[in-house]
Amino acid sequence: MRYSGLLLIPLAWGHVLIQDVLVGVDRIDLNYVSMRWAYLGWRAYDLFLLVFALAHGINGLRQVVLDFLSTRKNIRWLNQTLLALWLVLVLAGIAALVGGVRKP
Repeated sequence: MRYSGLLLIPLAWGHVLIQDVLVGVDRIDLNYVSMRWAYLGWRAYDLFLLVFALAHGINGLRQVVLDFLSTRKNIRWLNQTLLALWLVLVLAGIAALVGGVRKP
């Protein structure tokens, strides 16, 4: 949580600064996303943001649920389920980043 939180601070604030302040949400459309994702650096930036935000959020969810569980069997099941959920969501995000934007 500490590492992902420390990495999320500049990633998330940078994202907000660029997308909302400098570009403006009214100018973000399919063409803007395809132009941005044409650069490998932006895709890597979005990948890091995705991976760390999901890891931070799922680990936080795990900590909240652990407050209500008491047996080892339930804890192991919870950890495996949340890891599988994180993996599925990260793979879906990677598929979107690799697939890019397709214009209609």
